[in-house]
Amino acid sequence: MADQDELFKSLEERGITKAKIGGFDVDGVLRGKYVSIDKLKSAVKSGFGFCDVIFGWDVADMLYDNAQVTGWHTGYPDAHAVLDLSTARPIPWEPGVIAILADFRDQRGGPHPACPRSLLRTVLARAEQMGFSAKFSVEFEFFLFRETPASLHEKGFRKARVVVAGHVRVFVGARGAKWRAHAQHPRRDAGVRHRDRGAAHRNGAGVYEVAIRYDDCLRAADKAALFKPR
Repeated sequence: MADQDELFKSLEERGITKAKIGGFDVDGVLRGKYVSIDKLKSAVKSGFGFCDVIFGWDVADMLYDNAQVTGWHTGYPDAHAVLDLSTARPIPWEPGVIAILADFRDQRGGPHPACPRSLLRTVLARAEQMGFSAKFSVEFEFFLFRETPASLHEKGFRKARVVVAGHVRVFVGARGAKWRAHAQHPRRDAGVRHRDRGAAHRNGAGVYEVAIRYDDCLRAADKAALFKPR
């Protein structure tokens, strides 16, 4: 969908009215904002501004006290972001919304020093000059709890209830099956596909594994970051 005219024609035909545009911070968390289609056209043409505070805080949105790239000393100005139209994808759980990823630029128009996606592009360009083409896949392993952020805080993050008790098994009950169905299908429509074995219950109470299909390095990194919970 790299051609702009084809992109907007497709969006109109599919009834897309908004777009979520943004990029990844230093922790790989997607930071974005919603824009109208008219605003999206402007952003596609000339880029858009996005506060560079995303390169000056941690995963909990706490500002670093010794940041150098940006901080209180810079006033957290806007960084220039450029959309990568090849990343356009629907958001299945948000009808009428499309998502597009961006790369951040420095004041001279080069790669932003703290943008992880731009850094990966630089590394891949060097590898290509050396005759290498990189591909990789990602496997996530994590605990899944029957809790909310509020209930975890009330418990002091102790004695959290897992979704499924027990260890590796083929049939883990309705709750586990429901989660696997959610993990394997909606995100697949958003361009995040799993290897054939997909999601599995691992060795431990409430432990799950999700393996994402290999791809070219940049696309694989996008998929991993999009799937990963905040």
